[in-house]
Amino acid sequence: MTLSVLVGGGRDEEQVRRLLAPFVAELAGGEAACVIVDDGEGVDLDRWRGVLADAAGVRTIVLEEGRPLTADDIAGAAGVFVAGGLTPLYAELVVPARDALAALPYAGFSAGAAIAADRAIVGGWLLEGRQVAPEDAAEDLDELAVVPGLGRIDFAVDVHAAQWGTLPRAVAAVRAGLVAEARAVDEHTAVVVRDGAVEVVGAGAALQVRRAEGGVLVS
Repeated sequence: MTLSVLVGGGRDEEQVRRLLAPFVAELAGGEAACVIVDDGEGVDLDRWRGVLADAAGVRTIVLEEGRPLTADDIAGAAGVFVAGGLTPLYAELVVPARDALAALPYAGFSAGAAIAADRAIVGGWLLEGRQVAPEDAAEDLDELAVVPGLGRIDFAVDVHAAQWGTLPRAVAAVRAGLVAEARAVDEHTAVVVRDGAVEVVGAGAALQVRRAEGGVLVS
């Protein structure tokens, strides 16, 4: 199975660069394709190039509404990094290139981490009218939304867990049967998945949420 490095967010560039070290090593000196979605407010190219500063080369690809990622965009790249932003829009514009991404090393930051799942939690703060997350973490959605993702991992990922209070949303998604399992990942923390093995690295936690007899188990 190809490497996936899933970062839960965070603004400290040096910490994020360290978390991305396994991804950069997997590039073996090749170029990283850096995919960024412009939600209409512009993109911070320097930020994303900065977290990939250890890569030998970076190809920047900026997507926007109506302009999804294509196989041609990433042709010849040694790996793909998908940045953070409005998660539903990242799912809409990046997931159409799922097949082209499948064989490449992958790193995702925040939104890029969330859409790596087969079933991706992309936002929302309500489930059947009941609050399950802070409204500020809703990603411009009301109802908890789970959509098809990139299929790189078989558990859902929610991000900024401790900082934005999104663990209850991951719990609600599992409890409602929207996803079979989830990881609620803190900022400056990454879940590294290779050959079915899962490792958590960084400053915080990546709590596992799964169904259990009588409810949901968080561990």
